[in-house]
This record gives sequence, C-alpha cells and structure tokens, in this order.
Amino acid sequence: MPTTTFPELPRIHLGQQSAKMRSWISTRLWAQVMVGLVLGIVTGLVFGPETGLVSADTARWLGAWLALPGQLFLGLIAMVLVPLVFASIIGGLTGSGSGEALQRIGLRFAVFVIATTFAAAGIGIALATLFRPGAGLAGSVAVADPADIPESDPAFFDLSMAPEIISGILPNNPTASVVQGDLMAIVVFALLIGIAGTQVPRDKITPFLSVLDALLSICMTIVKWAMFLAPLAVFGMMAQLVMRVGLDTLIGVSAYVGTVLLGLLLLFLLYLVILAVFGRTTPATFFRQAGETLLLAFSTSSSTAVMPSTVQSAKKLGVPRQVANLVAPLGATMNMAGTALYQSVAILFLAQMSGIDLNAGQIVLITVTLVASSIGAPGTPGVSIAILVSVAAGFGIPADGMVIVMGVDRLLDMSRTTVNVTGDLTASTLLRNVTVPASPAPAQS
Repeated sequence: MPTTTFPELPRIHLGQQSAKMRSWISTRLWAQVMVGLVLGIVTGLVFGPETGLVSADTARWLGAWLALPGQLFLGLIAMVLVPLVFASIIGGLTGSGSGEALQRIGLRFAVFVIATTFAAAGIGIALATLFRPGAGLAGSVAVADPADIPESDPAFFDLSMAPEIISGILPNNPTASVVQGDLMAIVVFALLIGIAGTQVPRDKITPFLSVLDALLSICMTIVKWAMFLAPLAVFGMMAQLVMRVGLDTLIGVSAYVGTVLLGLLLLFLLYLVILAVFGRTTPATFFRQAGETLLLAFSTSSSTAVMPSTVQSAKKLGVPRQVANLVAPLGATMNMAGTALYQSVAILFLAQMSGIDLNAGQIVLITVTLVASSIGAPGTPGVSIAILVSVAAGFGIPADGMVIVMGVDRLLDMSRTTVNVTGDLTASTLLRNVTVPASPAPAQS
C-alpha cells in the first residue's frame, strides 16, 4: 500500500507566542487598557459582597487604594484641563483664517449637536415608554439618603428665569470661573477671545498665539505622562466599582440598565451610519483610528479627560489640526447626546417607579429640558446625576428612586461617555472638509 504522507503541522512555541503577546500588549495602549479592565472586573468580583472574602469596610479600604492610580490620572488631566481647553479653542479659532470659515464650522457644529441630542432624547423616551423598565419596581423603591443627592433648584426650569439664565452664560469673572472649575464659562470666554483674535491684525496677535502654542505643548506633555497610568487607572477604578456595587445589584436593575444600553447602542450605530454616509469613513477605519480613545472614555467616564486623545484620533481620521483643536474641546463641553438619552430613560424610570403617568405634552417638555440641560454640561463623572435630580424636581417626580439610579450610574456613565466621545469624533470628521483658508504670514519686524 502506498504510504500516505501528511504535511507537517507548524510547531507552536508557547514561549515564543507568549513573548509576542507581551510585546504586542506593551506597544498598544488600548490592549493594556482592555487587560486592566478585565482584571479589574475579576478583582472586584473576588473581593465583592458576593464572595464574602473580606468585610465591607475592608472592601472599601481596598477599593480606595486600588482606585488611587485612577484618581492620580484624573487629577493630572484636571490640572491641565483649563489651560488645555483655553489654548485649544483660541488656537483653533484664530487658525481658521477667516470669519467666514469660522462661521461655517460653528453653524454646522451647532446643527449637528442640536439634531443628534434631540434624536438621542427621542430614542430614550421611546424605549422607556415601550419597555417601561420602572414598572416592575413600583412599590419597592428605597428612600435615598438626602446627603447623597445634590440639591436641586426647580426655579431653574421656570421660563420666567430664561433671560437671567441666558445673560448668566457670559462669565463676569473669568478668574473665578477658573478657580471654580466652571468649564462652560471658560469655553465661552475662550470663544470670545478667539473670535476677537480673528479681527486683530496678525502681527499684533502672533506673540500671544506663540505663548498659547507653548502652553498647549506643555499641557500635552503632561497628558502623555498621565497616559502611562491609564491601564492601572482602569484596573483600579473598575475593581472599586464592582466591589462597591456588586453583581447582584447590577442584575436587579437589569431592565433599566438594558434599556439605557440599548438606546446608547442605537445612538452609537446612528453615529456610524452618519460617518459612513456623510463622512465617507467606514466603521473599520473609525475603530482602527479611534479605538484607544473610546476605551479610555469608557474607563474614565470623562469626555474632558480624554479630550487630548480625541484630538489625536480626529487628526488620524484626516481632520485638519485647526478643526480638531476647535471641535474637540467644544464637543467635550456641549455635545452630550449620550447623556440626554440616559437622562430621558432615567427620568421616565423614576416616574414609572413612583406610579406617575406623564402625558405627551409633559414628555415633550421634558425632552426639551433634557436637551437644554445636556448641552453645556461638564463632561466629568457624576454631573448627570445632578442634572437628573434638578429635572425630576422641576416636574414633580419624587427622587426616592435615585438610590437605584446612583447605584448603577458608574457603569452607565462609562457607556454614555463612550457614545459622547464618538459623537465628538463624528462631528470632527463631518467638518474636516470645511474649507479653511491659510492664515496669513505674520508681519516681520
């Protein structure tokens, strides 16, 4: 009988493959972040309330230490956030070359933000009305500790206060805004300075722009240092989250969490469709160029913290530097469609738990209020809770169920921040083809 010869199978050297895997992970920040994310979840489950290996006090102590790199990461970013936003916006505005180009960018960006935020709130209202996630928890609402819920001001939503609110947008004391961390006021101040800079002769403003450029470079260097902590930050913050909340709590409110996540997924897919149809960017290209930024957004729950990475991803997507430096800071402050979707589901969830049936007119008014509240909300963790409490109080919805919403807010905060950053990159990509005339050369002395 003829001898059958089988081809020799390739030998797999486990040691070599392991070395390649370590090298691959060490050169890719997103891979390090993913490893930290998985290890953080596992660590949180091991020391969480389900296993009982450690007491609740020990778990809190351990969680605080594990989250220390995350706190340092966010602290480094927060330290340079104000000068970074200030320099980026002014540099983007003055680098736009002409008021006409600036006007085209600003108007298109405003239309994008308003349209997508209304669409997001509509998706959230529709899903919450369809699935009614709060109906199953009616009558079983625990009363939240008032000390854990930010105070609300129902008068904020009184239409008679609209003139005062609009005039209050202008920062009377920019220095105080910097000290208080009022990012919206800083953005408005930077916008005014940048627009005024386009009307000043180039030779007079060049020294000021040189200082801002140096400041921006220094801030970006500090941000690069902070990125070394990103994997440890993700590990510690995720471990602390799972240890504090526990798996049972997440499962108990799965209907509410699932409704929000489904809405965010639909909004995310909407952004991908917009990118493909209008931005001529395939999903594969988008994920390849922006994957690390989205992972960082998910892990830090802060669109402002990852703003430098958002600018870099926008540049990789072919967005001109002037457009990226302008749109990314504005998007991190004003483009909060994911937050509007989350809040629309959450407020109907609270109403359903309390047995309140909202009519069509009230739902429309809530939608408008959420859109107005979301645009300009600081992109930092926990801000959405304060907005949600204020909107609920303005419409007479009891806040007793906020303890449930707050219990799973961190998980949903990470998800909606990822969608918000996706929206910022989508807006930047759509605006990349806006004609930006070259800036005139500075006068020689």
